[in-house]
Amino acid sequence: MSILSRLGRAFGQGEPVEQKSLAQPDDRLLGIFDIQPVASGVTVSASTAMRVPAVACAVGLISETCGALPVKLYDRASRETAKDHPAYGLIHDDANDWTSAEELREALTLDALMHGHGFAQVVRNGEGKPMELHRIAPAAVTLDTEDGGEPRYKVRLQGGGEAILPYSDMLHVPAFGGVSPISLAKEAIGLAIAAEQHLTGFYSNGGRPSGIIKHPAKLDAAAAAKIAASWFTSHGGKQAGGTAVLDEAMDYQQVSGTHTDAQFLENRLEQVREIARAFRIPPTMLFELSRGTWSNTEEMGRQFLTMTLRPWLKRWQAGYARCLLSPEDRARFYIEAVTDDLLTTDFASRATAYGQYRSMGAMTANEVRGGLNLPPMAEGDKLDNPYISTGATAPAKPQDNEQ
Repeated sequence: MSILSRLGRAFGQGEPVEQKSLAQPDDRLLGIFDIQPVASGVTVSASTAMRVPAVACAVGLISETCGALPVKLYDRASRETAKDHPAYGLIHDDANDWTSAEELREALTLDALMHGHGFAQVVRNGEGKPMELHRIAPAAVTLDTEDGGEPRYKVRLQGGGEAILPYSDMLHVPAFGGVSPISLAKEAIGLAIAAEQHLTGFYSNGGRPSGIIKHPAKLDAAAAAKIAASWFTSHGGKQAGGTAVLDEAMDYQQVSGTHTDAQFLENRLEQVREIARAFRIPPTMLFELSRGTWSNTEEMGRQFLTMTLRPWLKRWQAGYARCLLSPEDRARFYIEAVTDDLLTTDFASRATAYGQYRSMGAMTANEVRGGLNLPPMAEGDKLDNPYISTGATAPAKPQDNEQ
């Protein structure tokens, strides 16, 4: 259903609904603009959710990592990069003259995380070859499916009017189910915002008093204010920690924290974990280290690649192939994101792995040097095992003495 149809139904067109004023709009109207309040009473949208540090960290971590990982086009037969293909430069170098391929991947992944979809139009030359990719704001695109199931995209133009693009001319990167994780986790994010607002109000109003002065007599407001001001002057700020002298049988009682305060802090940590679940990110990646150890933090780093990033990278690979490669090209080439940087460990483990690859004949010396960002060397393309002496001259056979 288009947004115009949804607006018409929300305002009473198409079916009878109770008329609402803009001061108290219909819940369906709020849902269209993604500003529907949650049970905690706060309004959660893409912009307000990004004010929660855990959400901002999760969104930035996924989008920046998807943008930073290099994506390449490979030949299926030779397994070599196909740098001569027009699509290679768009996915590896520059999407257009003012946007790099990394920046476009980061921007479209950010759009999908915040709004559910990321879009970029494919600009082709007269021969139909892809030349550039241009980002389109998600709010300007409406996805429409024809009877045969083939999707098409209605794009609202800035100067007015509408353009319809086929799926082959639109790079489309959707979130899980086409819904933003922020929308799916509105309740958890709203509770985190409500807790932050409660704590902010608590401290902005002075918080809980550090102590209570008890007076045996009943005091009027002026006398109570005078005693409180005198106490703050004598024992507040830089004077804190001095010796107090009380008269008129007054008594001072210190106020300490309660178990409810400790539970409140634990609830705030639980909201970080809830947001991590919504984005499928290990909690340690959001710097929630209360249960983190050296072993499980390393394991969670691998889970971040397999459980969090891999579905996003698969969507990117499929989206690139769908709009940049013809059916004939898809039979010959494939697009893949290089995740070696995420699997890089410490230097000792990396050197051990390279040594094993060299000894088993899986990598040449130049391939190892390429992984270390070093230039190739002469005779470095051989797969010989460098740890055995295969090139030594065999000893001469002993000659039998002739009788």
